[in-house]
Amino acid sequence: MSTVGTARNACAGSGAFLYQRHRPEKTLLYQLVSKHYPVFRQQLAEEGRILPGYVKREFEDYLKCGRLEHGFLRVRCETCHEERLVAFSCKRRGFCSSCGARRMAESSALLVDEVFPHQPVRQWVLSFPFQLRFLFASRPLITGQVLGIVYRVISMHLLKKAGYSRKTARGDTVSMIQRLSSAQSYTNEISNSLSPSNVRFGSLAAADKRILNVCSGEIIADRCC
Repeated sequence: MSTVGTARNACAGSGAFLYQRHRPEKTLLYQLVSKHYPVFRQQLAEEGRILPGYVKREFEDYLKCGRLEHGFLRVRCETCHEERLVAFSCKRRGFCSSCGARRMAESSALLVDEVFPHQPVRQWVLSFPFQLRFLFASRPLITGQVLGIVYRVISMHLLKKAGYSRKTARGDTVSMIQRLSSAQSYTNEISNSLSPSNVRFGSLAAADKRILNVCSGEIIADRCC
């Protein structure tokens, strides 16, 4: 069942961005999945095997993503009263290129505009043997513990380089896990550990909000606090 909403400045003649509905059924990936996924499931059933629940949900939600027959919103311009249909998205993190690109753009804008100070940022890449990758896939709690170890190592590296200890300062890191490679094969890598080349004095609750640039030794203001 659809609902009616409003979209400000959506009029095509106002010079605003012209909305074009995403049509996943026209993409090669969608055509391949819709054609071969049912056959793949049937083949597994004949062999007495089934897909894990999270894999099944990933495929089935992807096949519904962006399709009007699976639900949509109807939005209307307050100026010209033109209406558009916006299909629901799957919001999955697997291989949906539309939802993945939107999440990537939103996350990047958040980090640049509201999280990181205007200072150099380093990217740290950590790869694991295949045996550990499969372990992390089946036991995600272990992945969280590994992330904690990675954060402590990076933080201590920055603190030692700045000449401080964990009692007087701390480092900040944002980590993201890459689960699929460019060939859509499974890979569990902490490939986007982003860490500003700074250390922060005190704790999150402390009144001291100064930041020290590790490279230049300059005290900078924290625009995030």
